[in-house]
Amino acid sequence: MNGAFLHLVDKPSLGRVLLLILPVAVWLLLDVSTVLKNFSGITLKGFTPDLLLQHGQHRLGDDDDVPGGSADLAYDAHRAQRNRASRNKACNYAKGKWVADVKRPLYSGNACKQWLSKMWSCRGMERTDFSYEGYRWQPHDCQMPEFSGPNFLHRMRHKTLAFVGDSLGREQFQSMMCIATGGKHSPEVEDVRQRYGIVKASSPFTPGGSAYRFPETNTTILFYWSPTLSEHEPLMNMTTKKTSNALHIDRPADFLKKHLHSFDILVLNTGHHWNRVKFRRNHWKLYDDGKPVGNVTLVAKDFSRAREIKLHNIARWVDSELVHHPRTKVFLRTISPEHFVNGEWNTGGRCDNTVPLSSGSEVSQDRSGDLAAESAVNGTRLKLLDITAISQLRSEGHISNHSVKAQRAIYDCLHWCLPGIPDMWNELLFAQMD
Repeated sequence: MNGAFLHLVDKPSLGRVLLLILPVAVWLLLDVSTVLKNFSGITLKGFTPDLLLQHGQHRLGDDDDVPGGSADLAYDAHRAQRNRASRNKACNYAKGKWVADVKRPLYSGNACKQWLSKMWSCRGMERTDFSYEGYRWQPHDCQMPEFSGPNFLHRMRHKTLAFVGDSLGREQFQSMMCIATGGKHSPEVEDVRQRYGIVKASSPFTPGGSAYRFPETNTTILFYWSPTLSEHEPLMNMTTKKTSNALHIDRPADFLKKHLHSFDILVLNTGHHWNRVKFRRNHWKLYDDGKPVGNVTLVAKDFSRAREIKLHNIARWVDSELVHHPRTKVFLRTISPEHFVNGEWNTGGRCDNTVPLSSGSEVSQDRSGDLAAESAVNGTRLKLLDITAISQLRSEGHISNHSVKAQRAIYDCLHWCLPGIPDMWNELLFAQMD
């Protein structure tokens, strides 16, 4: 058959046929990328996107044809980073266990006096047990990046991290300052409060805040005190001449409206000011849609419901703003648990435990310990920084009655010793910043 065919075609004709076929064959070889692209929906055995990427990497440098060259190393690092990010995106950082770690704490409580409030620096108190400092959180099925001051500042080069919330947010801010500086005195760090119109707070529990810039990396870390994340409006009672404040539950704090666009990472929190005592002490009147809500008859469940509404409103407002500021990443941190036993802070409540993990070391639940915050971020661009159940296991880490002398009659089972549990909050934040 083949012989008959060759016999019927004379040699000149055969040459012309070959001349016609050869360019087509060359074109097919050169245009293989287009063919693969057009048939990207077809999976070919032995070919994967990773393999195609590897082939592409082999054209980067002079040593690319040598096994183990820089292109291979670059590809391996890229693939490892991508695989880790893919796994971490699907993992639940709030599920895991506390494990002992000789590398903890991340800084010295004695040395980090430049950034720590005295009432939270338990190394400067009469407390003698510090075993609570020697643990880290290990999520199930998540790879935690190495958390250190240099790593944090490198990732935050030319960026701003803002904490906005209550005194627990201020603790997280001070923790991050100690981590970023390694707990060392850092005179080169600049005070930039004026850029944000922030006034210095007279105590850790009063309005105001802090803002510091690291010149070498152009990194700014700031805290602004806004315990309800709401707009406040002065009210004057013309009869009694007393001033109170309308707390507009449906409006964000003015500071957020003014400065949200300048933040790269924002961490919000609100929790322990939603009660009758705090509202009465701060002369707050609850408002919604510009109208007062029955403050006289509000009970505990009403304040809990008010917080739920606030969380929902702030999440929806931030989400609408992120359309215009897509580079900004916003986290809503869940509520930090308290551990008062046999009463509250003002009714004789105590927290005497000094044994780490006496109530367990592991969290296995899928849902957050703060369902209101979890529900608020659903369907938005905000991320949940879920620390509630994790921190619930660490009752020994509170200030307890080791505070400054003036307050030792009252147990503080809400705030944490630093170094301590808020360091873990920042480690989880760091792991999810990408």
